[in-house]
Amino acid sequence: MQINPVGKLNGTVTVPGDKSISHRSIMFGALAKGTTHISGFLNGADCLSTAQIFKHMGVQMHFENPTTLTLEGLGLHGLKAPDTILDVGNSGTTMRLLSGILAGQAFSSTLTGDASIQTRPMNRIIEPLKSMGANIASKANNGLAPLIIQPSQLHGITYHSKVASAQVKSCILLATLYADQASTIIEPSLSRNHSELMLKSLGADIHTQNTQVTIKPNPYLEATSIDIPGDISSAAYFLVAGLILPDSDIILKNVGINPTRDGIIKVLKQMNGSIEYLSEQTLNEERRADIRVRSSQLIGTTISGDIIPTLIDEIPAIAVAACFAEGQTHIKDAQELKVKESNRIDTMVTELKKMGANIEATEDGMIIEGTKQLSGAELESYHDHRIAMSLTIAALAASTPSKLNASQCIDISYPSFFEDINLLV
Repeated sequence: MQINPVGKLNGTVTVPGDKSISHRSIMFGALAKGTTHISGFLNGADCLSTAQIFKHMGVQMHFENPTTLTLEGLGLHGLKAPDTILDVGNSGTTMRLLSGILAGQAFSSTLTGDASIQTRPMNRIIEPLKSMGANIASKANNGLAPLIIQPSQLHGITYHSKVASAQVKSCILLATLYADQASTIIEPSLSRNHSELMLKSLGADIHTQNTQVTIKPNPYLEATSIDIPGDISSAAYFLVAGLILPDSDIILKNVGINPTRDGIIKVLKQMNGSIEYLSEQTLNEERRADIRVRSSQLIGTTISGDIIPTLIDEIPAIAVAACFAEGQTHIKDAQELKVKESNRIDTMVTELKKMGANIEATEDGMIIEGTKQLSGAELESYHDHRIAMSLTIAALAASTPSKLNASQCIDISYPSFFEDINLLV
């Protein structure tokens, strides 16, 4: 796809529903008793993989339109044995959270995914699940998908997680619903807390304190209506574009501003970005607001420590912003970027260098000297949706046209991405 530079972006856009919450709305709704009404659902490939898997386990759902659906929950023990291998597609969230649910079922199951998923580390969930008594194994005995899960009696544990990962934490929380006693998970720093908030809203006995969360087993989960805010990870690209393109003024409607996810807002403000919240409110325990972003003279900064888990998916977009900032930006403690859909440290450094960026990879992040200008180039997406969208924003701000290969991977999380850009041009 050819991407031409634009002078500015102005107007209002509504980004798709939050990907993390959309996954959980299907999963947790299926485990609740009664009818769950879901609005703002992300109708992207990853979330549709989750929906399809639960259909294979007997969950009935009806889409009124692409973002609104009704789901009939079967309760904790109502899922049916699937008659097929369960395919998560490209979704690491589905693979890891679903493993926790399946570990507690009275039937056997096999989980697989696409070529990318089959390279992503699964020992981080296999190990805690095994310590709970789960019968789970990597089919090739290499810590990777496919995973084979068989019935077992689960026990509660206290688990000190090596990484701040909402997927690991959520996997253990979901498995504990089927255990004989409570579990406590302690993280090195706080990861996103959508699971805790949604489980609480459905009636689970769950308590959090700092980086520690404890959940009791066998709750009665009662279905409710779930209104999903816009995904701040999808908003990130427009936040960066609005800051680096001259004379831009954008309003992003109904974006989730959960404090475990708003690191990009904090960092961009730290970089002198003009960003403000309008119309703040809280629904289903999740904070949201309209966000206004305007062109700004950015300055470099250092990003490290506890803020990293709150913006891990947005670091590729932040790297683009740093190219247009005054001075140096140093991103540290972001080793987790290496095990995403691509090695996002190496891929962003490689592609932005093609455009003339002064950027170097480090063991745990990158160092960027702002040049305030980029040139067009032929760019690779590595079939990674976040790389593709970040490079698109870089290309919009470049001095000459660019070509982005394999841009269709953006459909994983933001099918209307290019349409929304065109609304603002």
